[in-house]
Amino acid sequence: MGTRPKELAALLESVRSQQAPAARTVVVGNGCRLDGLPEWVETVELPENLGVTGGRNAALERLRDVDLVLDLDDDGLLVDDQVFTRIGELFAADERLGIVSFRIADETDVTQRRHVPRLRAGDPMRGGYVTTFLGGAHVLAQPMLAQVGDWPDAFFFAHEETDMAWRALDAGWKVLYAPQLLLQHPRTSPTRHAFFYRVNARNRVYLARRNLPAALVPVYLGVWVALTGARTRDLAGLKVWFQGFAEGWRTPCGPRKPMRWRTVWKLARLGRPPVI
Repeated sequence: MGTRPKELAALLESVRSQQAPAARTVVVGNGCRLDGLPEWVETVELPENLGVTGGRNAALERLRDVDLVLDLDDDGLLVDDQVFTRIGELFAADERLGIVSFRIADETDVTQRRHVPRLRAGDPMRGGYVTTFLGGAHVLAQPMLAQVGDWPDAFFFAHEETDMAWRALDAGWKVLYAPQLLLQHPRTSPTRHAFFYRVNARNRVYLARRNLPAALVPVYLGVWVALTGARTRDLAGLKVWFQGFAEGWRTPCGPRKPMRWRTVWKLARLGRPPVI
């Protein structure tokens, strides 16, 4: 959004410094102009802010000719120059690998629990196959995208990674959390965004409506209503959350394609059945 020029410059330098070079580098201006970027960077300037999903989809339109697409937050930093090399090795070793998630840690190497993409989040260095991934740094295989489609535009922000992961897993692809791939990122809270409570609730409903078998929709949403009510101490935020929950039923969320029951079982075996 054009608000982090110094951070973006540092990130691009860390991309440029990789031992295995990127085939192409694209920066999306989400409703802003992009000035002063290096000549080797391709730019896409969107006339309005289309959110995380719209911005990523704009980049994907420019990158159909590459095998792997790496998404990075503009305030992140690659502190190791072997990251791209390791990414190539991971995908070369498994042709059904569709998504790889980085570990995200702050400048003191601390990873927040919400940045570990599984329920048992005590050890962020424990990698393995998972049911979702981190938006700040991840790699998508183009053959997977060609099969399952791009990001859900209606989401704008929140839970879009789980939507993508569920669709990938239902199509027989794997999602890997690889903590050896590190993005250094400032410690943040999702509630820093004014619309967090609304889109968080709305997109929970979108996620269920788009992907879950009908029998699991009320179970999944009922669990999250109960968890949100128990966890949230901000009454104003809770009110907005329920407004977003209602919005999720009223507004279009994109096409519905319920996952197969064997995918439900796969998610359960990976440690996160789609009711939590």
